[in-house]
Amino acid sequence: MKRFWKTVSIDAERGIRLDERPVRTPGRLPLTLPTDALADAVADEWRTVAEGAEIDPRTMPLTGLANAAIERIGPDPVRFAAGLAAFGESDLLCYRAESPDDLVARQAALWDPLLDWARQRYDVHFEVAAGIMHRHQPPATIARLREAMMARTAYELAGLAPIVTIGGSLVAALALFEGAASPDAVWRAIELDEDWQAEQWGRDDLSLGALESRRRDFTAGVRFLELSAA
Repeated sequence: MKRFWKTVSIDAERGIRLDERPVRTPGRLPLTLPTDALADAVADEWRTVAEGAEIDPRTMPLTGLANAAIERIGPDPVRFAAGLAAFGESDLLCYRAESPDDLVARQAALWDPLLDWARQRYDVHFEVAAGIMHRHQPPATIARLREAMMARTAYELAGLAPIVTIGGSLVAALALFEGAASPDAVWRAIELDEDWQAEQWGRDDLSLGALESRRRDFTAGVRFLELSAA
C-alpha cells in the first residue's frame, strides 16, 4: 500500500485516523492504543510515510507491535504469555561457557546480577550449568516466572515479546520491565556472546545486518513498553 492520505489524527478512543477514516489492523480490527503517548507515537509513524511512498513495516515497528497486541495477543493473552514464559526453562543466563576465562568472567559480571535480582524478587532458585546441555529448572521457579508473565497485559506482552525472543532470556526481560536493569544493561547482557565472538573473528556484512535488525526490534520493544505505561 502507498500513502494516499493527507492528514493523520487521533480520535477520542485513541484510534488512529487517516483523513478521518479509522485505521484497522490487517484483520480489520480498530487500531486503538492504551495511552496518549503510544497513540501519538503510532500516529507519527503514519505521518512520516512520504507522499506516494510504499509503506515499509520496518519503519513502523510500533504500529506492528500494536497490531500484534490487538490481533494475536488480545484474544488469548494467557496462551501468549505461556509461550514467552517457556523461555524461563532454558534461560540464556543459566548456561555459561566453560572457557576461556575472559568470557567466563564477562558472563558472571553481566549475568549474575540479573539472576540475583530474580532470586530475590521472585524467591526462586536457578540451576546454572557450564556448557549447553539442558538443565531442568525447579518447577517452583518456572511457576513463579509464569505467574509474572500471566499478570501482563496484551500490550505489555507485545513489547516484551521481542526482548525475550531476541535475547533468549525471560529473566533479563522481566528485569528491564520492572526497572531493575536499564535497556543498555540488558542489551549488553543478551548480546555478550555475540560481542565476544565478534571481538575474536570480526563481523561480516551478514552478521552486521542481523545485529542491526535485532537492535531495531529490541529498541522498538523497549519503546513500546515505555509508551504503553506512559
